[in-house]
Amino acid sequence: MKSILVIGLGRFGRHLCQKFMSLHNEVMIVDRDEAAVTALMSDVTSAQIADCTDEAALRSLGIHNFDLCFVCIGSDFASSLLITSLLKDLGARRVISKASQDIHARLLLRNGADEVVYPERDSAERMAARLSAQNVFDYIELTDEYSIYEIPPLESWVGRTVREVDVRNRFHINILAVKRGDELRPMPGADYLFTGDEHLLALASKEDARKLLRKI
Repeated sequence: MKSILVIGLGRFGRHLCQKFMSLHNEVMIVDRDEAAVTALMSDVTSAQIADCTDEAALRSLGIHNFDLCFVCIGSDFASSLLITSLLKDLGARRVISKASQDIHARLLLRNGADEVVYPERDSAERMAARLSAQNVFDYIELTDEYSIYEIPPLESWVGRTVREVDVRNRFHINILAVKRGDELRPMPGADYLFTGDEHLLALASKEDARKLLRKI
């Protein structure tokens, strides 16, 4: 369990705090919009109405007590930059700030952010990659070169084992898990028999994934 501070309750901030709470973390939310705070007050550990560009208000939150501090302000970059800088000055362990442009990300990183996220861009890129590639049910980019793909097995694999297909050597992919409905089987062994009704979570380079997907 971690202690999380979420500053800014736009769409990203709301979803973030709800997800952290569902994972049994302690979450404190802060926003200067009373209605936004009130709407989530019963769903989080603690809540406060405050303007976090005010150093005294930010200091009163006990910043050093939080494992993670999120700055989720998207519409007012000047405030986001100031709050990010103040958090680090006040001893925040880890500051993660939202950005919508590369120039904003660079400035945030130079002024205290340990990490910058682009929720809208990342969501759009993930959707575009998933929908533009046939037979990809989901997609998680890990680096510029490697991603995890949720794909069906090739028809020629059905009725054969992972060892018989020789997936790793012939196709240069690593099967991390097999998904069937709501059931997930991690790290299937060499004796796993492909049935044709499962999805595979496969780690592959983008080039090897493209070659494989052309065969599906």
